[in-house]
Formats: sequence, structure tokens, C-alpha cells
Amino acid sequence: MILAEHLHANSEYSMVIEALQTSRLANGEAENSNCPESFLSPRQDCKRRHGSNGTIATPYDENCTNEHMVGVSSRDATEDIDTNIQPDVVFKKARVQRELTLQDMYNQDSFDDDDEDDSDWEPMQKHFEIMKWFCTNCTMVNLDDVVHCDICGEHKESGILRHGFFASPSSQDGPTDVELEFKGKYKGDLLLSVVDMQSGVSFSNRCTAIGFDERMLLHSEVRFFCTTYSVHVEMKPRPHPERPDRLRAIAASLATAGIFPGRCHPISAREITREELKMVFSSENLMPRSIAMGVNLTLTVECLSYFTPDTYANEHSARAARLAAGLCADLASTILSGRAKNGFALVRPPGHHAGVSQAMGFCLHNNAAVAALAALAAGAKKVLIVDWDVHHGNGTQEIFERNKSVLYISLHRHEGGRFYPGTGAANEVGIDGAEGYCVNVPWNRGGVGDNDYVFAFQNVVLPIASEFDPDFTIISAGFDAARGDPLGCCDVTPAGYAQMTHMLNALSGGKLLVILEGGYNLRSISSSATSVIKVLLGENPGCELGDSAPSKSGLVTVLEVLKIQMNFWPSLASRFTELQSLWEIYAAENKSEESISELFLIV
Repeated sequence: MILAEHLHANSEYSMVIEALQTSRLANGEAENSNCPESFLSPRQDCKRRHGSNGTIATPYDENCTNEHMVGVSSRDATEDIDTNIQPDVVFKKARVQRELTLQDMYNQDSFDDDDEDDSDWEPMQKHFEIMKWFCTNCTMVNLDDVVHCDICGEHKESGILRHGFFASPSSQDGPTDVELEFKGKYKGDLLLSVVDMQSGVSFSNRCTAIGFDERMLLHSEVRFFCTTYSVHVEMKPRPHPERPDRLRAIAASLATAGIFPGRCHPISAREITREELKMVFSSENLMPRSIAMGVNLTLTVECLSYFTPDTYANEHSARAARLAAGLCADLASTILSGRAKNGFALVRPPGHHAGVSQAMGFCLHNNAAVAALAALAAGAKKVLIVDWDVHHGNGTQEIFERNKSVLYISLHRHEGGRFYPGTGAANEVGIDGAEGYCVNVPWNRGGVGDNDYVFAFQNVVLPIASEFDPDFTIISAGFDAARGDPLGCCDVTPAGYAQMTHMLNALSGGKLLVILEGGYNLRSISSSATSVIKVLLGENPGCELGDSAPSKSGLVTVLEVLKIQMNFWPSLASRFTELQSLWEIYAAENKSEESISELFLIV
């Protein structure tokens, strides 16, 4: 069975969610529900406790009832309550509604004294709701009278979950010429891959392995529960950025391109065990409390739980996190043993914010840390982790900041600590004898694009990585620095991600594992992931970005990092001197931003 079809077939979850989405569009999903309290589950009144001591906080409280459920009609519920109210109460209720109309609020002077006698006034029975829809691509809210998202331009009936980024953003669901071309080109490969998956044939040591399991789609900010007569689904008024559709869009793109199933091979999914986690997080890398809780906690409660206000867990989350960690550990050992040349972990929830003390930032288990320590256990002496997620991987840094066997390099927005999570300054270099084994490239603004990233790779990442000489390389591949991402607000293109992957593929003898982290624009994340996997398959990255010059702020950031890190990596000293001279020329002549490229062309 083709993967894209497999994601939708025989899935109770997909059927329930589709029913929920249909109900939401039909009812407009108004901000203020008319459901009575008896029909609604309690919710905490706009406050969620932080789990700083490892306790999972719940957002539910008996003081708030503004939630929505499938299977409950607001109109029926209201009528049922009104039948039990006495006529004089109904009349007083009507007076209150009259006083709260917009006409009264904005035209209070238009009423005369005669208006006070409104005993013959009857309340309007028709209920008006503001119709709205949430963009499948970026989750932003739009009014129902627009067809294209005001933020990203995606069509209201986008086919991105069926066709991936090959679907047209400006028209509703339907096959494209590009999609049909790809399916015809790789038809034989698709059939061969299906046979391989069904027969369990071992794959070549020159192949690219993919780690994926559809059970990770069940981790969602959705609550399932049963009553006597029906199954209900309760969902937040707005989709969470870290949602199952992230994997669906990437999987649809890979299937459309004939890559997976087709040119890549799957590995079997399994849940990581408690014993493995204890081994991984022993001695200097303490077992994270969030992981320990995840192993013990079944999360079979009838409500959503929260580690932090932005990091949720439902009854399926613990298993999804264990599957993600298990896939990453097995991919690392598979690649290191030579049974596959490289791999891509198509997993969620993400992990690089999860550290020693707690889960946070949408992350439950630190998948990159699990993979790195699995590689060390399988025989690697030195492991490199390059994290290009737009947010600093504070959890990964915390786990390895005392470990000289793992070099952690992160490129992220920082802006003086004002950008989430606030860590990752250039002077955070590691501690307790491991100074220099944490390298942070903290951008001081948004909008950073391909040129700055490639420039940082050429002058910081690759020189340090080459001197470190790793046996195994991991990319914490968040695609939220991609162009169009609603949280990252940067400008990296699929070609930029492909070029960075190509550069890192030259390390470790090509033993490279790419692990999905963030990325919340479906079109951006699916096109970027596809470009990265094509490089893993041996394709040329295409657009050559080697001669690109940095922006002014990008150059300043790289100089700051070099000045600090050359104390630990001597090979950087000559590079710092050269770039410092170029910066002095630029500053002395007060040149424009565009003239930086002229300086680099001269050199």
C-alpha cells in the first residue's frame, strides 16, 4: 500500500478529524459557545501551571466552559435549557441581550424616552455567528468570505495533505501536471518498494533509510472520550502549530515525488525501552525527568495534559514519543553499522528543547540526544550534532555541555535573548572541561536567508567540524527558518537546506542522520524536507550558493562567533583575521549593505 494512501485508509483518527473539520466549517466555530455548562468539559481559566518540578499541569478547571465538542448542537442545547426557564426569566434574559447589541453600544444617543417602554419587544430568535476557517498550510484564521489565506495565500480547499507541496497553492484540491509526471517516472520504483516492505527484504548498504510510523499522528491537541451514546472529540479553537499534518504533508510530497515509497527504504518502528533510556541518560547525562515520566505515564486520562503552556500531551503522546526516540536510535545504529548509508527520521513530537529537567517547546523526548548516545554505544567515538532549527536547542546543549565526545553546533535566531527560548548566546561554549564543544551562531534579527547560513557554514560550521573529525553526524533539522514559516520569520529556501545538507554529507564518511524538529508551514516544511532527502539519495543540490555574500548583520554574527571559538579551535584564527580586515574596510568607507558582496568578490 502506498504511504500517502496508507495515512488516510482505515484510520479512525482521520475519520473523526475529518468529521470534526466539517462540523467546524459548518458551524463557523464561533469564539463564544452557546452550549450550556452541562454539555461542556471544564477548562482552566486562562492559566496553566508550569511543570518545573516535573509535574504535568492540566489546563482544565471547573470555572471555565468555553470549549467545543463534536456531537453537541449549540442550538439544541440552548433550546433544551430554555424550556425549563420561567417566562419572566426569559423576558429578563431578552432585556440583557437587547442591552448588549452593537447598535446600543455605538448609537446610545439614538434612543428617546419612548424606547424605555419595550414591553412589546421580542428577542430575535436567529443566532448570528462569524464564520471563519483556519488555513491548512499555516493555521492562521481567515474570514469565511475569502478563498485564499490572508497570510500565506493557500487555497481554502488546499490539496497539500493529499499531493504535498506539488498541489497548487492557489486552487482547490486536485492532481497537478507535476504530480502526474513524477508518478509516471517512478511507477516501477513504487511497486518495488511495496514488495520490499511487504516481504521484509533487507536493504542495501548504499540506500537511504526512512523512519516513520503513523501512530505518531495520534499525538495531537485533541481529546477523545466516550459517553453512553457516542464518541466525542474535543479540540482547541485554533490548531496547534505542532500538529499531525506536518508529517502528512511531508509524506504526501515524498509519495508524489516517488521518493518514499520508492527510492528510500523503511525501518521497522519500535518503542524505545525504559532500560535503553536509563542507559542513554546515565552518568553525566542524567535521565531527563520528562522522559522518565513519559515511560511511566500512559496518559489515559480523559483530558489534555500540559508539561508547559505550549507543550501538550494526550493519551497517545507517550507512545508517539517513545516511537520517535526508538526510530532515531535504530536509524543511528543502522547507519553506523553500514546497513544504510544515511537516513531521515520523519518523526514527531520534536525533541531538541527537551533537556535534563523537563519537556518544553513542543518537545517531549530529545530525539537527537537519544540518537547521538545510541551511536556512541554502537561504536562511534565522536558525534557531531548540527541544529539549524530557528530556535536554539537548549535541551540538546544542556545534555551535552559537559561531554567532549559530542560537538553541538546551533544556528538560530537569538536577538540578545529575546527570541525563544532565550538561550544560545555566542559565549555559551560548554562547561567543566568541555569548553568549545558547544558552538552557537546567534542571529540578531529575523529574515535571515540562504546567504548568511551558507556563509556561517563555510566559516564556522565546517572548519570546526572538520577539525573535530566526527565518526557520525546528526542534523537536528527544524524547517522553521524556512521562507513562509509563521513562527520563524526567516528566509531559508529548499535550495539552501539542500546545500547545507550537501556540505555536511562530506563529513563522517557520509554517515549522516537527519532528524525532523520544527517547521510549521506545511508547504515550506514539505518542500524543504524533500530537497534534503534528494541530497541524501545522491542528487546534486542544484543551485550553487558558494559565492554568496552575507548580510551586514550576518557578517557581524560570524565575526563574534569566530572571536570566541578560535580560543578552542586554533584553525579559526586566520579566518577571523581575514574577515575582520574585510569588515574594517566596509566600516571605514561606510559602505551600503549591497556593497558587502563587492568586497567578497574582490577577495
